[in-house]
Amino acid sequence: MQCFGKAMAEMHSNRRAFTSGMASLLLCPAFLTPVRGQQLERSSLKLGVANKAHLYYLPVTIAERRGHFHDYGLAVAMSDFEGGGQAFDALLAGSVDIAAGAYEHTLRAQAMGQDVRAVIELGRFPGVVLAVGKDRSFKSFADLKGLKIGITAPSSSSHFFVLYLMAKAGLMPSDASFVGVGGGERAVEAMKTGEIDAISNLDPVITRLQRDGAIRIVVDSRLPRVNYGIFGGTNPAAVLYGRQEFIAANPATMQALVNAFYKTLRWIATATTDEIVDTLPVEYFLGDRAIYVKALKANLLVYSRTGIIRRQGMNSALKMMATFDPDLLDKKIDLQRTFDDRFIKRAAVLFDDPTNSDLELDERRPEVDLSSFRD
Repeated sequence: MQCFGKAMAEMHSNRRAFTSGMASLLLCPAFLTPVRGQQLERSSLKLGVANKAHLYYLPVTIAERRGHFHDYGLAVAMSDFEGGGQAFDALLAGSVDIAAGAYEHTLRAQAMGQDVRAVIELGRFPGVVLAVGKDRSFKSFADLKGLKIGITAPSSSSHFFVLYLMAKAGLMPSDASFVGVGGGERAVEAMKTGEIDAISNLDPVITRLQRDGAIRIVVDSRLPRVNYGIFGGTNPAAVLYGRQEFIAANPATMQALVNAFYKTLRWIATATTDEIVDTLPVEYFLGDRAIYVKALKANLLVYSRTGIIRRQGMNSALKMMATFDPDLLDKKIDLQRTFDDRFIKRAAVLFDDPTNSDLELDERRPEVDLSSFRD
């Protein structure tokens, strides 16, 4: 009741305060039951993620650390893999129930005859950075030929990104060699010691290497204008995806999971830099909190504002993958089957009206006017 009273006191002043008050109500334990609505088919889940400490997966850690999974009645156990390809393989093998990874894996799955679908977009830009050694000459992507390039792991977003840039220059995947260096101190040392000539990686690794003067950035997909130049618009990055068989068998559980992640995206969009950093474990900082703060500021535009993958983003991702993956070039991919938008549309409405239990029990899916969002 104290929480309720505080939220109601904030709501009476103006419309902005009303919205803030509703968000406060959502945090009150007394209002969690109507948000959950239907009984969950499963209260515990196994989630696969790759290099969780990367800012690419910030929403995953925030949802965990702020207790958003618990808010919706879920206990989520996480398996942290070296690369997105390993998390994808774990999902197909059934060792994890759901995965957070690059949207491109849903395209690869369909080409393999597997029905795997994303349910919420966590990142609208890849945030991957391609850099070369600070003293290396680099005039075009054709100069990647013959280089030893560090990536987080094979079949990861960092791998796909550099393969696409090479293809744009007329190079084949075999024209360079790739070394899996992970996403932490190993990647930093590999670049600084000359073990690799170039690196395709994410923050905080990139910002650390910048500070140490070890690299020269040649492509930076943390910046919206760069993505529009390369892809023609947004390019879905991290998503939550799962096998359609699992999604169909556990609709209430999936709704709760998407609700938790949508709540996380909304919090990231309004939180201060210090609030975000203070939520994270210190081991994420690579030994320097100031570097992590700088890296976070460079990535704040990466995260999705709506959780919805745009059709343009799907098309650009498919176009990217088809430039170097012959399996995708030769297969007809049904993009509508790569993203199940029912859960995120309902989550958006429930977040604004968390006490509407009738809506949660209603089998219809509310429509969200995308023109009202600025993404």
